[in-house]
Amino acid sequence: MNVEIDKNSGFCFGVVYAIERAEEELAVEKELYCIGDIVHNNVEVERLKKKGLKIIDHEQYKTLKDCKVLIRAHGEPPETYKIALQNNIKLIDASCPVVLKLQKNIKNGYEQSQKSNGQVVIFGKKGHAEVNGLVGQTLGNAIVVSKPEDLELIDYTKPVSLFSQTTMEKKEYAFLKDEIEKRLIQNNNHAEEVNIKMHRTICSQVSGREPDLRIFAQKHNVIIFVSGKKSSNGKVLYDICKEENQRSYFVSELPEIKKEWFTSCPSVGISGATSTPAWLIEEVKKHILQYCSM
Repeated sequence: MNVEIDKNSGFCFGVVYAIERAEEELAVEKELYCIGDIVHNNVEVERLKKKGLKIIDHEQYKTLKDCKVLIRAHGEPPETYKIALQNNIKLIDASCPVVLKLQKNIKNGYEQSQKSNGQVVIFGKKGHAEVNGLVGQTLGNAIVVSKPEDLELIDYTKPVSLFSQTTMEKKEYAFLKDEIEKRLIQNNNHAEEVNIKMHRTICSQVSGREPDLRIFAQKHNVIIFVSGKKSSNGKVLYDICKEENQRSYFVSELPEIKKEWFTSCPSVGISGATSTPAWLIEEVKKHILQYCSM
């Protein structure tokens, strides 16, 4: 059996940087706090916990004083930085540069929208760490849409400034823009009065993988996609594999792999999310080879 790992799999630069910062601190400190999972991969999180990483939520964060706290790649809203100043917390800021740029753009977009009685709309997962940070740039006033029903939340008599969470799907974002534009036209007598600004804010390290990933999924009999269940980009990339190859399977840990998946299967492809560690993908490959040699 041939087992090939997708060369484009593994951590994106933002996740690599966050984990490197965490490991640097833990090499000299006994513990380090992190607001939320440092990466949406439970296996990698457990590995870092054993080194002393303490995962906390925002309510726990508010009670901390005189300590170090890591901000993961997803970024944080302004409130997190204010609390750090009040409680003498040293922040190890590992926010992804792409996310930081998006936060700045949304803040500027919100300020501009206030001058024109407009509204900021963010295409993303409600409650997702990155989205919470983005909404924070608008003082909590952004409208978050994740499904068609959420479009009812938008006021189509006002201008729209549209942004996207960095890991969303390009086609869905384009569809959303077209649908909003249609409704704006319906609520205005003339198309020239329609005011919608679509900002291209999807990370190219996710969206750029689509063409190669489709080819990769087609060339193998079975695809094993390795990702944490909380990973947004993992779901997007897995769905791409599934579109091209019905024998695509989503797994987070080795025990989830089933031997019957590889019946009449001369070729297996293994891919992963931008939050999936390379060492875990290698473990999956070894596991499959051992499975099929029994």
